[in-house]
Amino acid sequence: METMTARTLTPAQLHLLKLFAFNDSDEFVREIQDVLTRHFQEKLDKEIDRLWEEGVFSDEILDKWMEEDFHAKD
Repeated sequence: METMTARTLTPAQLHLLKLFAFNDSDEFVREIQDVLTRHFQEKLDKEIDRLWEEGVFSDEILDKWMEEDFHAKD
């Protein structure tokens, strides 16, 4: 059984807590989730583009991954 330990909140966590203290409606929560989702999707898209340009990703690699069973046990 895991024991809970006290941890210091990050500046981002503290800021989000302050935001939610100001307005805790369901609509506000969905809006924050949407903004964060779009932000991180943009970052992911940029990183994928960079990896594609560097040849880390390619159509051949993606085709190979489509045939692999990542859940199979070794």
